[in-house]
Amino acid sequence: MTARDAVAIIPLRAGSKGLPGKNTRPLAGRPLYVHAIEQAQAAGIERIVISTDIADLIERPFASGITVLPRPAELASDDAPMDVVLGQVLSHGVTGPAQVVLLQATSPLRRGGDISAAIDLHDRGEFELVLSATQANSGVLKWGRRGAGGQFVPLSDPAHCFANRASLPPVYRPNGAVYVFDADWFRQNGTLAGGRIGMVEMPPERSHDIDTLADFEAVEAMLKSVSSSAG
Repeated sequence: MTARDAVAIIPLRAGSKGLPGKNTRPLAGRPLYVHAIEQAQAAGIERIVISTDIADLIERPFASGITVLPRPAELASDDAPMDVVLGQVLSHGVTGPAQVVLLQATSPLRRGGDISAAIDLHDRGEFELVLSATQANSGVLKWGRRGAGGQFVPLSDPAHCFANRASLPPVYRPNGAVYVFDADWFRQNGTLAGGRIGMVEMPPERSHDIDTLADFEAVEAMLKSVSSSAG
C-alpha cells in the first residue's frame, strides 16, 4: 500500500487499574502495543510516535520510522486527560503541520482498512475530527438526566422517550479505535471536543476495548479463532 502522509500516535501507559502492564502483555504471541504498530503500517503509515512512561520501551531500539517520546509522570496517571497527552506529543514529538492518527493499543481488533477509511474521510476536508464508531442500543434515546427539582431532562428528542424501540433511529458510540485530525487544528483548540466530527463505522466484533483481564482473554480467543480458521 502507498505510504500515507500521516503520523500515528500510540499512547502507552505503564499503569492500569483494570489490568496492570496490559500494553506490553503478549496478545496472541505479540505484545499488545505491537498490534497497533502493525495496523498503522498496514494502513501505509510510515511515521509512528509512541508516547510512553514504560522504561523498557524508552530504552528499546525500534525500526526506522518509529520514535519513542518519553511521557512525564504527571501525564501518565489514571486521570491524565488524553488532550493533555496529545498536547505534549504535538509540542515535543510532532512539530509542524501533520495529519495525526491516534491509535489506542487497547483496540487490537481494528484493521488497517479501518484506519485508511478514517484517513480518507478526513482527507475530504469536511470534518475537523474523524472517529470510529460502532452501532449501539438505540434505547439510550429514551434516557434522560435528572434536573433541578426532580425534573427529567431527555438526552435527545423528547418524543423518543415514548416511541417504540423498533422505531428509534440508529445510534452509534465511539469505540476508541481510530481518531484522525490535523495537528495545527488541535494545537489551536487544545482539545478533540470541538469542530465538525465525521464517523467511520466499525462492526461490533472489531470494536472490543481491553480494560480487564477478562477483556484481554476474550480478545485473544477471538484472534486465535480467526488464526485457526485461516490456517
